[in-house]
Amino acid sequence: MESLAPNTEVRLAVGQCFRTLATSTDTKDIVAALQTLHFYLDEGPESRTTSVQRAEFRRAHFTRTLQFLVSNIQADWLAGLTIAQQTELWDGLFLKGPPEQALLVLMEGIGEASTHLDHFVSITEKFLLSGRLADLLWSYCLETGPSDSPQLRETLLGRIVALPDVTANRLHLKNKPLFLPQQYYPRLATEMLTALERTCQALKDGTDCSLTFVAQTLGKVCIQGHSGLVLAVMAPRLSVCTLSDMVWQRVCWKLLQNVPQRWMESVLTGLVSDALGRIIGNLVLTNKKAQFVITHKLLLLQYKYETQVLRIVLGYLAADTERRPLLIQVLQSVSQTWANPSAVKHTPLEQQLYVSKALLLSVSLLKDSELDNTLLQCMLGGMQSHLDSSVVRIRRMGMVVGECLSSRMDLNKTKLKFEYDQDEETQELLSLMTPMTGDEPEIRSVVYRVDSPQETSETTPSIQNASSQNKSRTAPDSDLDSDDELTPYDMSGDQEISKASPPRYLRDCLETLISSEDPLRVELSLRVAEGLVRKNVFATREVSVQLTKVILHMEDKYSIKGFPSLRQATMVALIVTDCISVTQFLTTEFYSLNYSLRQRLDILEVLTLAAQELYKPIIGKRNPSVGIAAGTDLTPYPGDNPVEWREVVEKRIQSKTKRLRKVGATQPPAQATPNRYAPVAGHFFFPLLSNYDKPQVTFDLLGGDHLVLGRLIHTLGLFMHLAVNAPIAAQMGCALLDFVWAVRYHVDQMVRRGVLFAVCSVFLSMPSENLLVDLSDQLFETRTWLADVAEEDPDADCRNLAIQSLVLLDKSLKKQLQGQQALSMES
Repeated sequence: MESLAPNTEVRLAVGQCFRTLATSTDTKDIVAALQTLHFYLDEGPESRTTSVQRAEFRRAHFTRTLQFLVSNIQADWLAGLTIAQQTELWDGLFLKGPPEQALLVLMEGIGEASTHLDHFVSITEKFLLSGRLADLLWSYCLETGPSDSPQLRETLLGRIVALPDVTANRLHLKNKPLFLPQQYYPRLATEMLTALERTCQALKDGTDCSLTFVAQTLGKVCIQGHSGLVLAVMAPRLSVCTLSDMVWQRVCWKLLQNVPQRWMESVLTGLVSDALGRIIGNLVLTNKKAQFVITHKLLLLQYKYETQVLRIVLGYLAADTERRPLLIQVLQSVSQTWANPSAVKHTPLEQQLYVSKALLLSVSLLKDSELDNTLLQCMLGGMQSHLDSSVVRIRRMGMVVGECLSSRMDLNKTKLKFEYDQDEETQELLSLMTPMTGDEPEIRSVVYRVDSPQETSETTPSIQNASSQNKSRTAPDSDLDSDDELTPYDMSGDQEISKASPPRYLRDCLETLISSEDPLRVELSLRVAEGLVRKNVFATREVSVQLTKVILHMEDKYSIKGFPSLRQATMVALIVTDCISVTQFLTTEFYSLNYSLRQRLDILEVLTLAAQELYKPIIGKRNPSVGIAAGTDLTPYPGDNPVEWREVVEKRIQSKTKRLRKVGATQPPAQATPNRYAPVAGHFFFPLLSNYDKPQVTFDLLGGDHLVLGRLIHTLGLFMHLAVNAPIAAQMGCALLDFVWAVRYHVDQMVRRGVLFAVCSVFLSMPSENLLVDLSDQLFETRTWLADVAEEDPDADCRNLAIQSLVLLDKSLKKQLQGQQALSMES
């Protein structure tokens, strides 16, 4: 019974204080009761209670005392206390005892209080500002408190992490700045660092500590989306502390080991920094979740990170001999992903670029002895998949990665070399093969400072010697040379006189292109062909199909400057001049045998340019020979471009003439011109839809020729867009939707982009009343498909086009419905 005496004494004393507070009206008795409760929380030699009594009060009576105070916050005796007495005796009880119990009672009071809410909020502010959170975390590090249940610990973690949410739900617009996430979570990070500092000092003093609760707090904060605010404070501090202190390193390693598995990913992704190895140690070797995140998820599943993150993660794996086998495994998995044809077709372009960077960085960090035949298989299969793609960036990416991989393999001293355009993306990929270290910029700057004076000192005498020798050589000759005073004749504008003259007639031009073997005559004929076609319409219509056939089959055998543009401009001029005949010929030849893919693409391109030119109004007579003559190095024939002196004089007069106009006078409206494309739109459009489903020996549009299919759909979509307000637009729109509906789920992203562009063109050009009448059965299914594409398509351009199509569809339907409502109201 003697062992129960202190417990009984404390229980009786606390009960007496409760009765006094509940029944007494004397302020002195109230103050004495509150002071008695404070005695059980006072530490030090002057305390009136024993340590056993204080421990019993903290264990069994502190929470009950705070709950009693909260329930009696409206009592009359509280109003009888002065402000100083309330702050010292009433508020002080929440700031002295076990912090975890005080925090739980305060959060419960804020959540349930209907009155005196501001009082609880002010005490909570004092609780945070006085460092009680650090005391709470430190008490769990020392494990001095009573053992709590998992449910109580989970509740406490939830209250600590969700404190900004609780206060925001109760205070709304009156919330305190201290409780906002931007201030609370950095403060919580600072309190965790304080607890870690005390732990390091305790370990140096020989005291055992536990980091389980701090690790759980860190993990729960990060999993709820606040890792950026917390780790922005903790990561730099941990990086500095672990630089030279082994105790800090061990504390960080133990902290991360105690993070629960379900929260490990959110913590690791926020800790990726230059000091990753010092902070997490060999965690990837002991924790399967951490290994999965570092070696798989950050490299293959997520692609939102910068290149520097890849350098840090892969450098962390390569920095330690025990972790290098994981780097070899990473290389194998990344190379398999990069070479997977399905991944090339179905993953976003940004993710493919991210995987390519990871592959090159992994190769650059491994030694030649650590590379195996997997790299060769990856290079062969992956390059084939990338080069078969219709996207230019993917093909260029395959070329660059293939070059880099071949440079690390011994293939009988043969290295791959491709021709591609250099841009920032390719330069970044190439730079990844030269691993950078943290000291490299400093070394470079030092070398530059040391070497530059030597270089200047070595080059300066050589320059001086050379100049002195030149002076010595030219000095005796200057007296004998008497031609120095003569001014040299400026010959920079001289042009070489051509030995041959360009043809003056279209038939002569055609004959030269067919039979001549003279490179100069062929070049001259090709340069003037467009001008001759546009000048003489009647002569062009007689030979338009024959000349188109010759130009289409013509090859650049003589390396003529600007050959593709000259050839293209001539065919466009032929289509514009003799539209129906040439268009029928080209659309028929598009599906014929014995044409290369390049020629079929050329047909689509010239048809597109010609349709655009026909759609535009005729502003003035075009004289193509002016631009051609200016862009060539040959001497232009004098009769091709006569410049009348009257035109020059008239232009000068117009430029110097001032015209006075009355205020408010406007220019005359633009003169209306007929649309030359609308009457012939069907000749451009419908023949290209005739034989798309008939595979041939050299051409399979629905098979492997994805590039041509995507370009064809883009071209048809452009024809549809140019046919706006044309009578045939409704018929074209129905036919185009039927065509693209069969390939809307194509694996190639260029084809899907073309399909969505065609759908946009239909909604733009087709009258809104025809959408409801002719396409009423398809609109619902089309809308559902567009919504799925906008959410789930891996290509960003496809998602944007789908959203634009939905907006256009809603706009057209809304316009039509409003029109019908207006007609019904008028009737």
